[in-house]
Amino acid sequence: MPSLVGRDVGHTGYGLMRMTWVPQPPPQEQCFEALNTALAHGSNFWNAGELYGTPEYNSLHLLHSYFAQHPENADKVVLSIKGGLKPGQLVPDGSEANIRRSVDECLRVLDGKKKIDIFECARQDPKTTVEQTVTVLAQLVKEGKIGGIGLSEVDAETIRRAHKVHPIAAVEVEMSLFDLTILQNDVAKVCAELNIPIVAYSPLGRGVLAGAFTTAADIPDGDFRKTLPKFQDEAMKQNIKLVNEVNDLAARKGVAPVQIALAWVLTLSGKPGMPTIIPIPGGTTSAKVAQNLQAPRLTDAEMAEIDAILKRNEIVGTRY
Repeated sequence: MPSLVGRDVGHTGYGLMRMTWVPQPPPQEQCFEALNTALAHGSNFWNAGELYGTPEYNSLHLLHSYFAQHPENADKVVLSIKGGLKPGQLVPDGSEANIRRSVDECLRVLDGKKKIDIFECARQDPKTTVEQTVTVLAQLVKEGKIGGIGLSEVDAETIRRAHKVHPIAAVEVEMSLFDLTILQNDVAKVCAELNIPIVAYSPLGRGVLAGAFTTAADIPDGDFRKTLPKFQDEAMKQNIKLVNEVNDLAARKGVAPVQIALAWVLTLSGKPGMPTIIPIPGGTTSAKVAQNLQAPRLTDAEMAEIDAILKRNEIVGTRY
């Protein structure tokens, strides 16, 4: 079983982004049911953020309400929070004043209902060094405001530098069959070397592996995915071939395509030369959460088949 900040966690975590960072958030009781389902299936590592919503209503507010209603679950959950941006903006501010503001605001909203087990700046501020960032967060660990330090969207060298200042609890990066970047840029290699778990966000390829859309035209206007290079018309015509082959494998195995996508990540986790990898799919209904948390492990033959699929269907288009 994986562990984070000295606590055992499930092999698959839970991402709360889509519960509050959408134009029409799901009803609160529906969210609570999904969170209860996650816990019932052993998914006790939850990933939330000050940026997932507005300063007036984000995932911290949802969690406050949830733990107020279910205080018995607070100690069962290992909670990671992303912050460190300018309030209400997707702009990093790595100054000590803003990092402290962000942590204090998260604690204010949680209001003692749940502690912050891991805190990470959502993006590294180019105006500050990672050493400065981690030094501030290390002081907040000493003060008892956060339990551990995470990194988000950083490269291999940044991970090495940060880990020299203070032990890093986890590194959150994008990883899926639709994005193999961390297997190619030494992030996975360095995390394995330093024994730092990877938290894999968007393990369903930003929804495309879950069947959210099959063409660029399917993506609603205003959806940020519509601007991403790999989801543009010509790129999608190539990239959907990978999705189709994953769908075929899932049909033969008698499982959902999302379960193949998650099973691939879980089967890679801890293999020789690989770190522990904890995917954090979302899901705003109990049924979707349960489906995500019942992914099978894949055989060596099935992993080899997926490797072949990846080789003949190379994803085109950059992440951003």
